[in-house]
Amino acid sequence: MNMGNVVATAGMHALVSIIIELMCITLAWYVIQDVKLDLFMRRPRSIRARLLQVMIAVIFGHLFAGFVIDYWQWSNLLKGIVE
Repeated sequence: MNMGNVVATAGMHALVSIIIELMCITLAWYVIQDVKLDLFMRRPRSIRARLLQVMIAVIFGHLFAGFVIDYWQWSNLLKGIVE
């Protein structure tokens, strides 16, 4: 494998990881919309409340994306056993 292939592979891995990360954050945002966070906030429609929802979505989305990306990498490593 030459250096060009290594760089291309790393770039493709980075692009797929970014896409997975953004999709998981979007999914977390979608799920958080059904959680009744207004029970814990004085003003659930304020900027601070929305910012908290965004932060929670980023945290949970990042954690879930980390799991998905790790699983993807591990499954790719298993291909080496079969070959």
